[in-house]
Amino acid sequence: MSSPSSPRRVVVTGLGAITPLGVTVDAYWKNLLDGVSGASEITKFDTEGHKSKIACEVRNFDATAYIDAKQARRQDLFSQYALAAAQQALDDAGIDTEAMSAEARDHFGVVFGTGVGGSNIFIDEVRNMDENGARRISPFFVPMMIANMAAGLIAMEHTLRGPNHCVISACATGNDAITDGLLLLRQGHAEAMLVGGSEASINELCVGGFASMRALSTRNDDPKTASRPFDADRDGFVPAEGSGALILETLDRAQERGASIYAEVVGTGKSNDAHHFAAPDPDGRGAVLAMQNALDDADLAPEAVQHVNMHATSTPAGDVVESEAVKQVFGDHAHDMNLSATKSMTGHLLGAAGAVESIAAILAIRDGRVPPTINVETLDDDCDLNYTLDEAVDREVTTAMSNAFGFGGHNTSVLFSTFDE
Repeated sequence: MSSPSSPRRVVVTGLGAITPLGVTVDAYWKNLLDGVSGASEITKFDTEGHKSKIACEVRNFDATAYIDAKQARRQDLFSQYALAAAQQALDDAGIDTEAMSAEARDHFGVVFGTGVGGSNIFIDEVRNMDENGARRISPFFVPMMIANMAAGLIAMEHTLRGPNHCVISACATGNDAITDGLLLLRQGHAEAMLVGGSEASINELCVGGFASMRALSTRNDDPKTASRPFDADRDGFVPAEGSGALILETLDRAQERGASIYAEVVGTGKSNDAHHFAAPDPDGRGAVLAMQNALDDADLAPEAVQHVNMHATSTPAGDVVESEAVKQVFGDHAHDMNLSATKSMTGHLLGAAGAVESIAAILAIRDGRVPPTINVETLDDDCDLNYTLDEAVDREVTTAMSNAFGFGGHNTSVLFSTFDE
């Protein structure tokens, strides 16, 4: 396929979500607007001896609603979540892949990422090897564990032969997947892309590892209030699991098939802190670069943005740095926007966070409703913006930004706008 002479417009036509607030987009969005916390005591493993005993787990998920039982047994949970969210997004977009032409399949790609990948099967097979020896390692161990398998399985399930790869950039993964899909479409490498992120790392090794870094909240006696971005008493993030998926299409393709359009992807910005493997740059230079680059890519003034879904994880340093970076980028307008920290309800979905939170930003545009930030009892003195506390706010949103910043210093901001012909 030849590259277009100028970048093509890209729109969002389908959404899918498996989250701690519900296993459909509608359930997720309703509970976000209602200010529901998805946090509780961990049930997936025995937390005896663990510093942090709380997480936002996915409830009532049935993999066999999307894939057959035999196939599900040969997949790690992160891949199951990805396949489910992908199927939801395709259905929402009105795309029947069984009826798709061979040519359409050649130009329909997948970019799906994860932060951790198949950690559950990794733990199981290490135990299996210790107890039974190397000869008893499952032949499905490697394909179940490797991080790219979610993207590969989605393509196999739907026979999508376009560009396909996995993004791994810690907590920026979801937004990087959206960005990669956007750029492939702009440059003419595909006509449609299924993009997103998935994570299923609520297990003793991952939770214990994050806790050893002192990254997690230890508010074990009150899980539902543990994730509290911008609060003076915040003490770390609450780990979460799930998946978010989006269908991106060129505007021409979407219009040709009469698709409903949620929003247009108008800009993306990327950077790296180049500072520390886990801590943010205290000057926020990387975050500033990502947000400013997104505005420049969209050719928008800061005043064009009404809403930002912030990365805000409820860590002592991160929330302050991001708030200061927002002020540097948006100036006085920073106080006029409605900001949200939806991780106060979902917890931190790591490699799926950007995709799930971008869905929230898109729905804020669609419905003119900004989801709240819950659990803030006393604002940190260094956090002095309009964080949309306690209750959802009705407001016309024509442009919204989603921020995703990750370990390794990765920063990616994505801008969505109301579709205007």
